Amino acid sequence: MNWDRVEGNWKQMTGKLKEQWGKLTDDDIAQINGNREQLEGKIQARYGYAKDQVRKEVDDWASRM
Repeated sequence: MNWDRVEGNWKQMTGKLKEQWGKLTDDDIAQINGNREQLEGKIQARYGYAKDQVRKEVDDWASRM
């Protein structure tokens, strides 16, 4: 699934996001509101991952949706 579709279905995706990245809070998800860069930044902050690792994980997650 491309990111435009993720953005368009953000409300439906939030549950799947929390399954994948459980450390993200409801407030984090509300602030992200479909913005990929913000999602990547929040994942980096919560998990301490490198930028490249986060980008790959988000790509993998989006492709499974």
